[in-house]
Amino acid sequence: MTSAGGQRGWVEVGERCWARTYGPFDTTVGVVAGAGGLLVVDTLGSPEQGAELAHDLPVEGEVRWVVNTHGHIGHIGGNAAFPDVERWQHETLAEREGTRSFASVAYVDLGDRLVELAHPGRGHTEGDVVVRVPDANVLFTGDVVIQNGPPAYGADSFPMDWPKALDVVLGLLTETTVAVPGHGSPTDRDFVTDLVAEVSAVADAIQHLVSTGVQPADALAATDWPFPRETLVEAIRRGYEHLGGPTPPRLPLLPA
Repeated sequence: MTSAGGQRGWVEVGERCWARTYGPFDTTVGVVAGAGGLLVVDTLGSPEQGAELAHDLPVEGEVRWVVNTHGHIGHIGGNAAFPDVERWQHETLAEREGTRSFASVAYVDLGDRLVELAHPGRGHTEGDVVVRVPDANVLFTGDVVIQNGPPAYGADSFPMDWPKALDVVLGLLTETTVAVPGHGSPTDRDFVTDLVAEVSAVADAIQHLVSTGVQPADALAATDWPFPRETLVEAIRRGYEHLGGPTPPRLPLLPA
């Protein structure tokens, strides 16, 4: 149910694991409970929203850990509402007081269960982190997976690397894993499988356009895309940037 403020109630997506979606962008946060306290996955977009989240927790207990799935303000802006916690993030994010960073994998000991943190590679951002709760078969994906719309190709995204990051995410999912996206409702392995194919199609199209000399200004209209064209402007710009732009024609232009 959605309240007047745009918040939806907590959903227990696995044993002692909850997800809740907050409006207006359907930002989804998580809570994992252990004998040693609570771990919060992302903190919304402002100190006020973070304080609301801290007030709305689905279970009693002390929040001792926060994991930031990436550095966008809509996911870390509420960190100030959790000042005395151990905060985890990928090493590419700017260091902050009380922060623990890692390069590839790490784990957090909640007392009676371990929570795994993994950097699947560059995709939505350079510093994406997914959060796996093995004993509950739950994976919080951050914005590597978005359920309520197309992937968010932003000015700091890596469209050519995103398929590989999603392959890593897919490898962490079983047929029964609950995948909790950074935006939208909890989903499953089938959804991520389809997303891998679509994001791969975007990367392959950009690669082809660059290799055949299509100019960036012409790229959107030059082929079919799996997502609305207006959502791919930054994907094309970033893809061309990472690939070094269109390849100049080679001589001879005609086959021998």
